[in-house]
Amino acid sequence: MKAKKSIISLIIIALISLSAYLLEENGQWLPQTPSGHTSEVVKLKFPADRYPETAKHIQKAIRKGESAVCTINRKEAEENRKASLKGVPTKKGYDRDEWPMAMCAEGGAGAHIEYITPSDNRGAGSWVGNQLEAFADGTRVEFIFK
Repeated sequence: MKAKKSIISLIIIALISLSAYLLEENGQWLPQTPSGHTSEVVKLKFPADRYPETAKHIQKAIRKGESAVCTINRKEAEENRKASLKGVPTKKGYDRDEWPMAMCAEGGAGAHIEYITPSDNRGAGSWVGNQLEAFADGTRVEFIFK
């Protein structure tokens, strides 16, 4: 019984190692520089059809001069959010959406703010968070629209 468990454990470890190797070989993982920054920009296809208000806001902000690239910096998100929303009053039935997002190094004071419906804003935020979950701070992400 003990030998059988050991063999199963070894097989699982081998499969995980093989999967990691294949993913890396196929370019699914980004190369990291010693500082933790990626050496390239990740292209993130944002689902504009699912979150149209957020997509329009991001595109509008970029047209007005905001960065199209977000450098992930989760540690500063709360500070950036406070700075970007400072002086922007809340509005009943709406969220204040900021671009660049608070989790971006480019975010914070001076970010472009739009009032959008909570379902669109929060759905988009959740979607982006899930997509970028595996990427380290310092990763640069360009938002592409379908």
